Amino acid sequence: MSHSSKAFGLPTQISYGTNYGEVETGSATLAFASYDAGQSHLPRGLRPGRATDMSFEVALLTESVEEDFRRAVDAGAVPLFEPSARPWGQTVSYLRCPDGTFVELSTPVAAQ
Repeated sequence: MSHSSKAFGLPTQISYGTNYGEVETGSATLAFASYDAGQSHLPRGLRPGRATDMSFEVALLTESVEEDFRRAVDAGAVPLFEPSARPWGQTVSYLRCPDGTFVELSTPVAAQ
């Protein structure tokens, strides 16, 4: 939780220690749960992911990809793909948070 607040400037909405928390993204709330919390809710449990696995990504849209990317890295995220202008008009970057979460920071896709 604290990494998401520091790295991406998302204000914490709710925090229950290390088991559950929510951050406000502007138009949606993004919630995080610990593996222990997940185990308690799923009858068959779950297997923690490895830092090398990329089972999903959290994509955050921003007008300041470069600045947000640097702030995330300064807060402990591992850079995977530096901010880059793509042929379709977006600026895109990828990083991994200390907990292994794969994050895309990109500008919004232009409406067609």
